[in-house]
Amino acid sequence: MPNTERSSDNRTRGAAVPGRRARRAGTDGGHRAANRVVDILELLAASRDGLALHEVSARLRAPKSSLLPLLRALTARGYLAQGRALEYRLGPGALDLGAAAPAHQDLVEVARPAVVDLMRRTGETVFLGTLGSDRASIVYVDKVESAHVIRYAAGIGDRRPLHATSSGKVILAFLAPDEREQVLKSLSLPRHTERTVTSLSALRASLEAIRQAGVCVTTDELVPGASGIAAPVFDRYGRVAGACAIGGPTDRVGPRTRTLATEVTATARILSTRLGYRPRDGKDSGARTAP
Repeated sequence: MPNTERSSDNRTRGAAVPGRRARRAGTDGGHRAANRVVDILELLAASRDGLALHEVSARLRAPKSSLLPLLRALTARGYLAQGRALEYRLGPGALDLGAAAPAHQDLVEVARPAVVDLMRRTGETVFLGTLGSDRASIVYVDKVESAHVIRYAAGIGDRRPLHATSSGKVILAFLAPDEREQVLKSLSLPRHTERTVTSLSALRASLEAIRQAGVCVTTDELVPGASGIAAPVFDRYGRVAGACAIGGPTDRVGPRTRTLATEVTATARILSTRLGYRPRDGKDSGARTAP
């Protein structure tokens, strides 16, 4: 189809084409607020520590007076949240939208070869888990089962409680502090075995120890006789994207805890790298030494 503007004669080039300015203005004006909302969400999704109003204004080159109503509306709907310093960050609503989409597919795709290799090296079932949309459970998005007759078994898509699994606790431990507190305050902590952590204070202490070690070991906390060892997987923005975990019988996993923790940690670091994660100052925020 010929370009009618280019083939117009010189008499029309210097004059305004009827309707063009109005059409462009209508497009910009009609979608300006929608574009601004998307700009805000994309900006805060890329910000690890959140941004104050003046920082959002500076980066988007938009007046604070026009941004504030949008920020307030997004916060009221749960798509944004404010921290103690009044900085804005993505809220649970935005995270739930992401959880509803197959966002974990990238993690599964990059993880599969390493997860298979981890199972072969350790002989135990390996799981890949992400935070569930209910924000109270871990969801298994991939697994490679052990060849042992007696093994830990769970299906892809199965959910397990955050507070009683190694995957759930390691994800909780490495969530951003404000997000972690939101999740903790909403959790019920039912007892599954005699070793299940059922108090918020004990769970907080456990999460602090996990952050220090960079790996989580659970023994008989969900099912008697079953143990798990998990390490966090981080995305390109430094956010915890999931957990890589080994599960197996306690009598087989327990004596090899140190070795298995080292193996899981190494695999989680590989997965983080494949997702684009780069540690700050060259230091990994994941595991330092196995317990």
